[in-house]
Amino acid sequence: MSDMTIAAGRRRSRWGIFIAPVLLLILAAAWSGFWFYAASQAATAVDAWRAQEAKAGRIYDCAKRSIAGFPFRFEVQCSGASVALVSQNASKTPFTAKLDNILVVGQVYDPKHVIAEFSAPATLVDGVTQNTFVANWSKGRSSVIGLPAVPERASIVFDDPSLNRLDGSVQVPLARAKQIELHGRLADGSTPAHPVIETVLQVSQGSIQGVHPLLAEPFEADTRAKITGLSDLTPKPWPQRFREIQAAGGHIEIVQSRIQQGEMIAVAAGTLGLSANGRLDGELQMTVTGLERVIPALGIEKMLEEGVPQATLDRVAPGVKTQDLNNLFGALDRAVPGLGKVIKQNANAGVAAGINSIGTESTLEGKKARSFPLKFADGAVLLGPFKVGQIPPLF
Repeated sequence: MSDMTIAAGRRRSRWGIFIAPVLLLILAAAWSGFWFYAASQAATAVDAWRAQEAKAGRIYDCAKRSIAGFPFRFEVQCSGASVALVSQNASKTPFTAKLDNILVVGQVYDPKHVIAEFSAPATLVDGVTQNTFVANWSKGRSSVIGLPAVPERASIVFDDPSLNRLDGSVQVPLARAKQIELHGRLADGSTPAHPVIETVLQVSQGSIQGVHPLLAEPFEADTRAKITGLSDLTPKPWPQRFREIQAAGGHIEIVQSRIQQGEMIAVAAGTLGLSANGRLDGELQMTVTGLERVIPALGIEKMLEEGVPQATLDRVAPGVKTQDLNNLFGALDRAVPGLGKVIKQNANAGVAAGINSIGTESTLEGKKARSFPLKFADGAVLLGPFKVGQIPPLF
């Protein structure tokens, strides 16, 4: 082999040594250009989404926003985040929330899937009452699939959430849970033009303070529902959304709801619609076991002995005054000495007998139970002939 041939081979090998790094450098430069271009497009998309949401009365803002995540992710960091819900309820009153930080993450290879993490705490202010609430959690995150088009599914999960009302500098506990999950997705076969939404709400070890001792005891809840009558999924205020559902004859179908607190288990299913004035109409069929343990915990006998608060009567028996009950028991005592006191002391048995009279015997998860209808009529919640609550209009 000649010296010239050997020299040429050496030159080619040297070129091979240099070509690989040069190609890598070119690819890295091209990828960097692509990432920064895509990042700028992501910022533009976020601004467009905020503008669209603002038209629906949901105003999002950041004190400071940054984009990072190079080379394989997009991380949109929003510090000093704030949300103003201007027209999301029937009274069209503003509601504001401020969070410490929101981190939104998307993968370059899967841009339709976006994950967000929320840093606690959040300060919530009711625009009407000016009440201030503080929400806390150990971990908060959400996931949305299908962006930037109509989302196919979305989830939000909070671990160890709590809600307190701010009374001066003191936080008054209102609600707690081990975990809260909310999931939603387009039902199979539904279209963006006529979407049907399936939702799941799960609460683990939830409790509500300051209302009744019974509600302060931990409970588990799992509710699955289906919403029909939606015209589309574009951002819009909830009152407008409920009007569309009512006009289209849509419904909120409670496919299955299960609540357990100790030995008490309640399940319900049924369909609810909306009246022309935005109030709930419909019926849920309920089955409850362990009710005999719940009734004494309601404290009805003690309440009768000490006097029924007027607010309670306004809810369950509109038009009846506290003094009316006092006069009734007084009249019974005068007619038959001690009769009024006996009735007060046996109120629990009377309530149990009343529920038994409007229900039918059943079984639930292998235990003896009662089944009865829970009716909604123009917003009023009726258990048999008794009004047990009133739900405000949804639009």
